[in-house]
Amino acid sequence: MLSYEFMRIALVMAVLIGLTAPAVGTFVVQRRLSLLGDGIGHIALTGIGLGLLTSTSPTLGALAVSVLGAIAIEVLRARSRSGADVVLALLFYGGLAGGVVLTNAQGGGANLQSYLFGSISSVQASDLYVVAGLAVAVLGIVALFGREMFLLCQDEDVARTAGLPVRFLSVLIAVTAAVTVVIAMRAIGLLLVSALMVVPVAAAQQLTRGFRSTMLLAMGTGVLSAVTGLAGSFQYDLPPGPSIVLLALAVFVAAVLAGAVLRRRRTVTAAAVRPSVEAEAEVAGG
Repeated sequence: MLSYEFMRIALVMAVLIGLTAPAVGTFVVQRRLSLLGDGIGHIALTGIGLGLLTSTSPTLGALAVSVLGAIAIEVLRARSRSGADVVLALLFYGGLAGGVVLTNAQGGGANLQSYLFGSISSVQASDLYVVAGLAVAVLGIVALFGREMFLLCQDEDVARTAGLPVRFLSVLIAVTAAVTVVIAMRAIGLLLVSALMVVPVAAAQQLTRGFRSTMLLAMGTGVLSAVTGLAGSFQYDLPPGPSIVLLALAVFVAAVLAGAVLRRRRTVTAAAVRPSVEAEAEVAGG
């Protein structure tokens, strides 16, 4: 696999995606906005269509439109009387329809397929440079504002009382999610990238209790799923995006089973320790 240049490039991209998507996804899941990545992915289609129509970079077009869409989602979510799910649905449909119309107007319907489901054979060195720069930016934001974003995700009212810029942090989470979607779209596909933001986090939550440990385990799960899925797609001639997502789901199922075993052991241990503690308390009281 590594004898091919495009696979070496795709492997590096898989590692970057595996780190970035769950890192941002941890905040998204905590805020109960698990479908945010899906919505931004649909919006990004319009940016890709604009890039193809104007013969410019579809990636940069997707980045610009996704960031604007993420900001619009937060503004509408805060000011609209409709629920967050309604706002996301409206942007889902608008982004998808706009992307298909613009792409077909340019005659690039075949190119759109690679962005929807990922295409490792189309990855180039220039794509890697863009992805690496965006990944560093996203991870840097998580490192700098992670504590503030965590407090916001836990309780928005507490964050506001503590004097944190709640609206700015909300927009920041949405924008980092948008950038993450653009990072992953060439390897995983716009329709599946949200899964890598959510599934590794859900798997990690089965085994961990703290926020930081959940994020670290989710990032490890993301890298494992991305690299293994990419290798499997090359070995067995499978589409990379679905392969990566299915592996992440398999890890989630394993985590659910392992988490059930761990919780049962904790319950048994606690039940065994309780009588001895009560007996010691009686002796001390006597």
